[in-house]
Amino acid sequence: MSTEIYFTNNHRDLCEQYGTGAGFQFEFNCTRCQDTWRSPFERFTTGRAASWVSKGVGAAWNMLGGNGSTISNAADGLAGATWGSARDAAFERAIANAQGHFHRCARCTHHVCAKCWNAAQGLCLGCAPDTAAEAEAARQRGLNEAVSERAYAAGQSTAQSYDVQTPRQLVCPQCNHETHGSAFCPGCGFRLADPAKCTGCQAVVPAGAAFCPGCGTRQ
Repeated sequence: MSTEIYFTNNHRDLCEQYGTGAGFQFEFNCTRCQDTWRSPFERFTTGRAASWVSKGVGAAWNMLGGNGSTISNAADGLAGATWGSARDAAFERAIANAQGHFHRCARCTHHVCAKCWNAAQGLCLGCAPDTAAEAEAARQRGLNEAVSERAYAAGQSTAQSYDVQTPRQLVCPQCNHETHGSAFCPGCGFRLADPAKCTGCQAVVPAGAAFCPGCGTRQ
């Protein structure tokens, strides 16, 4: 090819060499937002003709006792001989067209669409972000950080009244339900880490016991 090739990392080849859909088409995408643009479809007439010869004339020749594969191979060879140069020429035209839809950043060399281009600076928005957008984003970050700091301080204050001595079971041993530190399992009602105590003598009462083993008080 005589011209320099661009879009080497952000294009997709949609070309078809044979069949009724034989033709040239390329898809280009913005490096920043990934929006795509496709070049106009260009027919590859030699590939269409090869497909017609291979399927039509070849089938008829087989009916007459000839070697249809020879005709098919010849047709494919005709298409293959011109495919490479025709595709290269179509790619050059597609690139020239795509350059009207994308901008090449002088700093990072990425190709971006008009939405991702800072025309005032002549750079992509990745290298030269919009000032107003950056200011709003920074303001929101500042708000979030300040609120987080206040919430953290409020949590520290609340922590003073939190019982950190009492053990808590986070998973119920009966049904494996998550308890979130509650006294009873929200799944089955099983009494959790804090053991039951006798109302008479305050001794620990085993789970399921009807009477206190220490003083006999009914539970």
